[in-house]
Amino acid sequence: MAVEHELRDSPDGMAEFNLIKKLQSPPWQLFGKLDFQDPQKLYPTHFLLFHVLYRLKDTLAEAGENLAISPIRITIDRQDTIGGTGLPGMPDNLRSFYLDLSQYELPKSAIQQMMDRFWAGYQNTGPSGPEVLAAANRLGFDAVPESFLVAKQAFRRAVMRAHPDRGGDKDSIQALNEAFAILKAHFSQMMEQA
Repeated sequence: MAVEHELRDSPDGMAEFNLIKKLQSPPWQLFGKLDFQDPQKLYPTHFLLFHVLYRLKDTLAEAGENLAISPIRITIDRQDTIGGTGLPGMPDNLRSFYLDLSQYELPKSAIQQMMDRFWAGYQNTGPSGPEVLAAANRLGFDAVPESFLVAKQAFRRAVMRAHPDRGGDKDSIQALNEAFAILKAHFSQMMEQA
């Protein structure tokens, strides 16, 4: 209920980090303090959240809605389905993984290997168009900037404005870092394709 409520309150979607932060805050307070820098300590929270997301995805599909699940952006959208239940016909390995509760406790080496594969795959495929646009918007652009240099300059200005010494906060800085990482991956992919 809490996850669906927060996602419906954010029609443009939100990153996993931001959703966890919302679920840590009142009125939910579902997660205690987390070390976001330690994959071993963060993994159980990540796993439980994605377990809930994949269960919610099935429920929403029956109502003609789609839950797009990614660590970078989680959002509820209407599905364009003609007949049927709206459930995908192809096997979804991530869905199977997160719905298997035996995956909740994994050794540190397995978690690190998953993180390495995630980042390697993320760098090879690059972020999606909506993720890139959302990241550009976070840095103050109406559209994706024309160059990495322009994005980098905007990022630096935004970080200066959001710095805690200037009235900002850690969450704002984290959101800016996530946005910049997406734009950096986007421009890196463009350079590889050129």
